[in-house]
Amino acid sequence: MANRPLRIIVFGAHPDDCDIKAGGLAINYAALGHEVRFVSLTNGDAGHHEMGGIALARRRRAEAQAAGAVAGIEYHVTDIHDGELEPTLENRKHVIRMIRSYTPDLILTHRPNDYHPDHRYAGILVQDAAYMVTVPNVCTDVPALAYNPVIAYLSDNFRYPAPFTPEVAIDIDAVVDKKLDMLHYHTSQMYEWLPFNAGRLDEVPKSPRQRRKWLEHRLEQFRAVADRHRDILVKHYGESRGRAVRYAEAFQVCEYGGALPPENIPVLFPF
Repeated sequence: MANRPLRIIVFGAHPDDCDIKAGGLAINYAALGHEVRFVSLTNGDAGHHEMGGIALARRRRAEAQAAGAVAGIEYHVTDIHDGELEPTLENRKHVIRMIRSYTPDLILTHRPNDYHPDHRYAGILVQDAAYMVTVPNVCTDVPALAYNPVIAYLSDNFRYPAPFTPEVAIDIDAVVDKKLDMLHYHTSQMYEWLPFNAGRLDEVPKSPRQRRKWLEHRLEQFRAVADRHRDILVKHYGESRGRAVRYAEAFQVCEYGGALPPENIPVLFPF
């Protein structure tokens, strides 16, 4: 693993989920020559207050491609309808095939306890694909993996039935502006649907430059991750740097995937 580029695949439920939770990670990996693929398991065709259907799906696919270009990564969007992702056998096989064809070292996804059903089922589908990716008699059209990749969850604030408890937190201070540039390309979400849904649409500026500045309110979210998991940052980076980190992303290892002993964390997360 240490002598070749790593391969990382992130399964989000919607175009923009991966960017919000792991955009800094993706930028860091790509800068080191590793390979990253973001996958949105739905096409996002319901996530708006004024448009929907195929027009919105096409728009969000284009936004995802533009965001991926900022980070220098691949961005794939499936054709499953937004709000209709289910943990079916058909969808499980689809995820198994995607994992096998990519041969990742690391898989990231949502935890299966989340406010949005698409998020929950994305996590369940990846969990259900774990181990099964190694079984040759499952999805026989794609060769089985000889190993079970490490799986980790993206961060969240939900406490029940169990709170998010990461083993890994990474410093994204050097790339946080670029991460915001990724989010800036998700125009339909950052400046339209999400502010509308939060009752803040009247706050959104009109010009792209002013919007990009306004988007910096998202920094509080990334600062909260750093503050909440300060002990892990200090453990990984040392007292001086760990205390100084302003913005972070964090990840919790899923027991269903391959093991990640502490000594392998710097190998799989070489930052």
